[in-house]
Amino acid sequence: MFITFEGLDFCGKSTQVKLLRNYLVRQGKDVKLIREPGGTKISEKVREILLDKNNLEMSPETELLLFTASRIQLVKEVIIPNLKKDVFVISDRFHHSSIAYQGFGRGLDLDFVESLQSFAIQGALPDITFLLDISVEEVNKRKEEFEHQNLDRIELSKNRFYENVREGYLYLEKKELYIKRIDGSLPIDTIHRQIISEIKKFKTNADYLNE
Repeated sequence: MFITFEGLDFCGKSTQVKLLRNYLVRQGKDVKLIREPGGTKISEKVREILLDKNNLEMSPETELLLFTASRIQLVKEVIIPNLKKDVFVISDRFHHSSIAYQGFGRGLDLDFVESLQSFAIQGALPDITFLLDISVEEVNKRKEEFEHQNLDRIELSKNRFYENVREGYLYLEKKELYIKRIDGSLPIDTIHRQIISEIKKFKTNADYLNE
């Protein structure tokens, strides 16, 4: 089963990814946890370039192509091989991030961005995607808890950018039935229980996930 997590920065994805991984491991499942950008030797090097706050001059087009290049490597090297071995693959971000962040956030041609992502994922569509939805106000509130120097290049973005990205995610939720939107402002345990509930309802998984 291929499970992805999406949402604005600081929405709590990484926390929920780890909680789900721990849950599945306790059920005796083989789990592969990956992150985007990253997840392979090459992709991690691309990640360094993308998130380096010294690279503020990076063009939106360069950003899109670097994210996509990293994703293609991850799909070919990690995602598809593990899915063929019946491993549960959980990804902290995937192709929807580029549609929301570069298509809506950066204002690049949406048809091109979506077509490029279709090419990049090689047919490896997620079985289910969890969108942890928070407001831009909540992003700013959580961002204040971090030291400014620890923010990466994307996290330094302004409110208008994040508003556009959130619009992109809501567009995707309406378009893709496998995207499940969850209120990211809820308590961590409540969100986790909702995620487990959705996983248990998934038709190819419900029969062998323990209660």
